[in-house]
Amino acid sequence: MIKNYQKTFTISKKVTVEKVSFNNRYGITVSADLYLPKEINKSHKYPAIIVGTPYGGVKEQGAGIYAQEMAERGFVTLAFDESYNGESSGEPRRISSPDIFVEDFSAAVDFIGTRPFVERNKIGVIGICGSGGFALTAAQVDKRIKAVATVSMYDMSRVMRNGWEDSMTDGQRNQTLNQLAEQRWKDFESKEPELTPTFPSEPVDKVPEELDPISSEFFGYYATKRGFHTNSVGAFTKTSAMSFMNFPLMNYIKSISPRPVLFIMGEHAHSRYFSEDAYQMAAEPKELYVVPNSGHVDLYDRTDLIPFDKVKSFFTENM
Repeated sequence: MIKNYQKTFTISKKVTVEKVSFNNRYGITVSADLYLPKEINKSHKYPAIIVGTPYGGVKEQGAGIYAQEMAERGFVTLAFDESYNGESSGEPRRISSPDIFVEDFSAAVDFIGTRPFVERNKIGVIGICGSGGFALTAAQVDKRIKAVATVSMYDMSRVMRNGWEDSMTDGQRNQTLNQLAEQRWKDFESKEPELTPTFPSEPVDKVPEELDPISSEFFGYYATKRGFHTNSVGAFTKTSAMSFMNFPLMNYIKSISPRPVLFIMGEHAHSRYFSEDAYQMAAEPKELYVVPNSGHVDLYDRTDLIPFDKVKSFFTENM
């Protein structure tokens, strides 16, 4: 667990931020930032929104921006670090677990719904990138979540099992599983799990020219001053992929209905097919909202593009 309180954005004078923590049902301590409107009257009850991070991100980046913006608009909000990552506990570090990451959302509902100034029947969630899939999966079984918004959603179980744009063949999948099986023996013998490639440990000035367009987009956020944070290295244990290949996130998305889902995606996002397909799979009420002239990562931190007023109206009308 790493301590680093620096954020990638400026704290608004319209909110106050409190560091909080709570345990999930696995006994892992989840670290979070609680954002409150500056003029909050704690004798009243307010609607609440829980915000999950982009996959590999931390609460001091995009999730914190969303939490702050929605707190400015009158909500009690919570941005949290997923288990095994950021300031949350869990060993070994940098594990990625679909089951536990989904559980973290429900644990956040446990916490925020027991604050005396929160209306527990008005709790919504926002999932950005990979946490969009986790937020939807949490809502499939946790009916305390009254509305879900996803932003630049990724279905990580689909990526791991089928490859980018479902391009992985059965032969390639079997080869990957064989490699992961061998990796388990390596990790066991070394007593330390091996990680996927990481971003630089210090921010850089430019994106390497040899990267493909998608990698360049992520590198340009996480590895430069724009979004760099020491707790966000962009890597997970290699064997984490096994869980995702065995854990389809969207199997019961229809069961969220009649609670509403808002899918937000960039017009030019490389990831838009995840939101489009999930929208088709979901039952009513649902909405697909396209942000003009924006890509995937733009919706992490481009406050001039992110439709916060749309998000406000969605939760105000549906909780």
